[in-house]
Amino acid sequence: MMLFTEVRGLPVLAADGGGPLGTVTSLTVDVVSGAVSHVRFRDGAFGRVGLSGRIGRSGRERAVPWDAVDTVAAGAVRLRPAAPCEGAPRAHHDLLGHRVLLDTGTGHGTVLDVAFDTRTARLLALFTTRGEVPAGRLRGLGDYALVVRAG
Repeated sequence: MMLFTEVRGLPVLAADGGGPLGTVTSLTVDVVSGAVSHVRFRDGAFGRVGLSGRIGRSGRERAVPWDAVDTVAAGAVRLRPAAPCEGAPRAHHDLLGHRVLLDTGTGHGTVLDVAFDTRTARLLALFTTRGEVPAGRLRGLGDYALVVRAG
C-alpha cells in the first residue's frame, strides 16, 4: 500500500536502468474500476534545478498506462520494457485537493490523500478533511467534485 502523496515527486525510471525519464506529477484514476489508470509525469524535469533552487517544471507532461508500470516503491516508479509513453490523457482530474460531495448533495470536505495497492492499482481509501471514505463508495469524478455514495 502507498499514498498518492508518497508517489508524487518520485522519479520515473525506464526498465533498461537508464536515467530518469521524469518526475511523477499525479495519478489518473478511473472511478468506474476504482483503480489508477495512468501515471502522469513531467519528462525531463527530474534533477533540473532552477534559479529558485527548486526542481524545474520544464518538459511536457506525459503519461504511461498502469499496465506499463513494473514496480512502485519509495524510491521510484519503474516501467516495464517497451513501456508506451503517451501524451497526457485528456480526461484527468487530480484527486488530491478535489472537492468531495455525497450523492445526497452534501459536502464532505476535500481529498487530502488516497491509499492504493501498488501491485493491483486498486484504490483502498480516500482521506478527506472530514474523515476516511472507503474506495468502494466512489460514484463519479468531474471538474466540480468527486461524488461518493453516502454512508
